[in-house]
Amino acid sequence: MVKKWIPALLWMVAIFVLSNQPKGAIPSFGLWDFLVKKGSHFLAYGLLAGLYWWALRGGKRPFPIAFLLTFLYAVSDEWHQSFIPGRNATVMDVMIDSVGGLVMLGLLYFWQLRRQPTYNKADQAASEF
Repeated sequence: MVKKWIPALLWMVAIFVLSNQPKGAIPSFGLWDFLVKKGSHFLAYGLLAGLYWWALRGGKRPFPIAFLLTFLYAVSDEWHQSFIPGRNATVMDVMIDSVGGLVMLGLLYFWQLRRQPTYNKADQAASEF
């Protein structure tokens, strides 16, 4: 049971380490800076949501719980960044992180539906939410 959580916990540590860098240590990507940095948020939290789902699958309501955990970690990460020199916490980053998680969970949800026998798809989908 605990082994299922190791990938998510390791990814959370990676996000924390990256968030712990002061502004001067973060490279600038010129005209692409906004897209690269916000895209990184989207992808990082999408992966985190997927890892949460992986740890929770087989239990009750893995999708909403994975989303809630993703959102809460995004909020805590932004709060953590507010203490780092040159960094600040933004609601927009929490929103981007949450949307990344939501997109990943949506993809996993539809992937899971396609893998199930056709007679059980609607019943299983309804029980997960």
